Parts: sequence; C-alpha cells; structure tokens
Amino acid sequence: MTKKKLWQKVAAMAVLGTAFVLGGHAMAAEAASQPAAANATKQVAEQKGAEKLHLTNEWDKTFPESKDVNHRKVTFHNRYGIELAADLYEPKIAKKGSLAAIAVSGPFGAVKEQASGLYAQELAKRGFLTIAFDPSFTGESGGAGGVRNVASPDINTEDFSAAVDFLSTESDVNPDRIGILGICGFGGMALNAAAIDTRIKATVTSTMYDMSRVIANGYFDYEKDAATIAKERMANRKALNAQRTEDYRTGTYKRAGGVVDPLPADAPWFVKVYYAYYKTKRGYHPRSVNSNEGWNATSALSFMNMPLLSYAGEIESPVLVIHGEKAHSRYFSEGAFKKLKGANKELMIIPGANHTDLYDNMEKIPFDKITAFFQKYLK
Repeated sequence: MTKKKLWQKVAAMAVLGTAFVLGGHAMAAEAASQPAAANATKQVAEQKGAEKLHLTNEWDKTFPESKDVNHRKVTFHNRYGIELAADLYEPKIAKKGSLAAIAVSGPFGAVKEQASGLYAQELAKRGFLTIAFDPSFTGESGGAGGVRNVASPDINTEDFSAAVDFLSTESDVNPDRIGILGICGFGGMALNAAAIDTRIKATVTSTMYDMSRVIANGYFDYEKDAATIAKERMANRKALNAQRTEDYRTGTYKRAGGVVDPLPADAPWFVKVYYAYYKTKRGYHPRSVNSNEGWNATSALSFMNMPLLSYAGEIESPVLVIHGEKAHSRYFSEGAFKKLKGANKELMIIPGANHTDLYDNMEKIPFDKITAFFQKYLK
C-alpha cells in the first residue's frame, strides 16, 4: 500500500470515525374520531415521558455567549420516538408567530456546542429564531436501548424533519418560514431532508460531505476506477459484518476512533486541519464523537447502500451550497450541486478557505450571504 493510500485510510478512520473506509407514497388517513386522536396524543406524551435527557445548564460551548440573543435548552422527538436535545437562540425582541426559523446541525461527529451552535447563535443575532440540535444517539440527545455514537442516513435525515416539527409548533415561529442548515456531513442530510420535506422552504449547506459517497467509495473516488472501488467496498462489507458478529457476541460496540491523536508529523494537511479543530481548545468538546473515540465502527454499513442524494434533483425549494476553495472535500459540494435543478440553486466557493475554516472562522463563513439568502426565501 502506498504512503498516500495508507494516509487516506487513516484519514477516513480518523476524520469520519467510521472504520474500514479505504481511501476513503400514500397520504396518512385522517383520524376517524376525536377519541382516537386524543388517545394518539396521549401515547406520544407517554412516549416522550419515557426518556429523560440530562441537559447541562452551564454555558459549555466552544464559542463565546452572545448577550444579543435569548438562549434556552429545548427538547423534541422524532418519529422513531428518539428525544433530541437542542439549544434555542432567539432575537431579544421577537414578535410571536412572525419569526423565520432555522434548524442547524453538523458537522458529522460534532455536537451542538461546536460549529452548529456558532451558526445558530450568529443567525439569531441577525433576526432568526434558530435551534442547533444534537442528532440522534449523540451529545445530549437520546437513543434506543442505551446505544450511542451511531449514525444513520435515514434517522439523521429524520432528525431535521423532527426539528421542523418542533419549530412549526413554536409560538414565536411562522411555520411557513422555516429553513435548515447542515454543516459537513449534515449538509448531505439536509439536502436529503429538503428532497422529502416540503415544509422546508430553504436549505443551506456549508463545507458539505456526501457521507454515502465517501463511505461507499472512499476518499477521492474520482482518482480510482470502478473496479477498484467495488473491490474496496466488498472488503469493507466483509470487515464491517465481521465486526457486527463480534459486537453482538461481546455485547459492546467497537469504536472507530476519532480524529487521530497524537498527530503524526507527516499527516496530510487536511487531517491536520481536523486535528486543529477537534483536538485543541479551539473546538474540542467532551461530548463530541470526533473529539474523542469516534463513531461505532459499524455505523458505516447503512450508508453504503443508501445514497443520500438520490432525489436531490427533485428539490424545488431554494438551496445555497457553500464550500471552501482549498477544502479537500470541495468535490462533494460540487458533485451535489450538479444534481440540483432550477434557477433558485447557488454554489458559493469561499476563496482560500479550507474545510474547517467554515466551522468557526468568522472571517471566512459568509454570514452576510447566508442571512440574505434566508431573508429572501423565508419571507
């Protein structure tokens, strides 16, 4: 194995936290009666009450708290019954029922105290009601049966729609003015949500990863032929399924490892920029998957067979795709953008920016553009 290919393997394991990534139709019927509807409501309430989340009260973000917005913790559930935790940011002066709202999540393997919270707080300062949420199974959000640190293309897409459920019923929010913003791997999840959820009126992705593509094909798949990709994918399947057997036998879940630490001197530059965010005071958080032991190794399996962007070409609502010029991951946004149709889609490349610059670099993140985009389409 060449040194380049070896580092692609290490980078995939370290950055994605998923092992063995080498190189990286029927409307629901109306309720028959009021008693039935009341019973359903009771069931949901009981379901919500079954899971107790432990939410922090102190400010434990990786960015300074702004006194220009109101902040509070909120929870909501998705349609799988998983309770999600979020930070809600609201302009100091808010007219009930009138605000445009934005749900934010990402990066893949991060928590709401990191980049998504920064975006949410800044957009609240600019007049939007926002939430930054922890995806299912991560951070302060719940899971099922004690399982943690697992990702799913379906459940994580559903997490965005669940956030829209919550925002649609908030007294301060106009339900016809809801958008979403996905960072890194949750950019792909955001596009997938926009393709199925017509309540989402506008979508922004920032420094996007297509997690299905990178897990199925490895990093930099445009450098490899189809036969090589297929061979690598089969090797990955075999290894991951062997790990499934071992996990079941032991009753534990092997972790894939977060961002590589210590950082080797000869690590590729993009691995170094991940380290500089997730492993230093700049971006480290004790609940972050990437900052610590990574995803459960078998998280990779479902992404291989479920391409996230299959119906991206059917998104009718506006989409703004943002990426850094110097980001190793730029090809994910450019590839995704080619799938989008219509005059209300835009690709914005930020000169000189690398992948993690768009996590927290206030001089690089185009908040003026994001604000103008949401103001135009959430009206």
